[in-house]
Amino acid sequence: MKLEFYTFRMKAEIMKILVTGANGFVGRHVLNALRTTSHEIIATSRGEKCVMEDIPYVTCDLNEEKNNFFQFFGSPDAVIHLAWEGLPNYNALFHIERNLETSYRFLKQMIESGTRNITVIGTCFEYGLQNGCLSEDLPPKPNTTYAVAKNILRIFLEELQKRTPFDFKWIRLFYLYGEGQNKNSILEQLKTALQRDDKIFNMSGGEQLRDYLPVETVAENIVKIALQNKIQGIVNNASGKPISIRRFVEEFLHQEGKNIALNLGYYPYATYEPMAFWGDIQKLQMIIQGRTT
Repeated sequence: MKLEFYTFRMKAEIMKILVTGANGFVGRHVLNALRTTSHEIIATSRGEKCVMEDIPYVTCDLNEEKNNFFQFFGSPDAVIHLAWEGLPNYNALFHIERNLETSYRFLKQMIESGTRNITVIGTCFEYGLQNGCLSEDLPPKPNTTYAVAKNILRIFLEELQKRTPFDFKWIRLFYLYGEGQNKNSILEQLKTALQRDDKIFNMSGGEQLRDYLPVETVAENIVKIALQNKIQGIVNNASGKPISIRRFVEEFLHQEGKNIALNLGYYPYATYEPMAFWGDIQKLQMIIQGRTT
């Protein structure tokens, strides 16, 4: 089934869309969502080939400077920028020292050369330690190097937008799960424990409230946000429904018909995350439902 929602202007156009970080966890699902549209897709990452062999692919390390990224990628009309190295190491300095500079240099060159539709992936960590329902209007209070770098990139691009107009969507991802996820994520660790036939699964107290979406839904939302231009700026990509990590794990075990004893409290709660937060999704719902006026 094709993703049906576009703005009037974009319905009349077949766009060439560049997806960076295409071989990553989210990237491969974004490609899968985009292939259901009529738009031309170009995928890029540092790997030698694309995870989806039927999609045009260009190997590129964005850390390496080029005279003209825009021409190198065939003059794309739009960019969905997912590339970002080094996760889930949230407090490494390379987020500021390398990733921030690399992303801004690349996107600035694309914009100044002619790309006018820019979608960039941010993070719920930009909200910092704020609890409760997190609206896009809340002031960012990033408390990890990763979130600081992402927030600065957004500010840089907003300043650039004042000088060179372009459509700009900044998507804050919350928690996601699914095929291709990092092996250190809680569900992947749980799957490994089940495969080993472990009797006990060590985890935190599990009372943290989080906002989870399957990666397929996250990717479909990214594409819908990117292909419209009425709602711009920050958009939360979340479920809007808080769930405790303990319940999230228990529901997974129930769905899989598996049993394992949960050793709650084995790990301390992370100091870089608040205890209870989820996304306000009013903007997202307007985009999904086509209510952009």
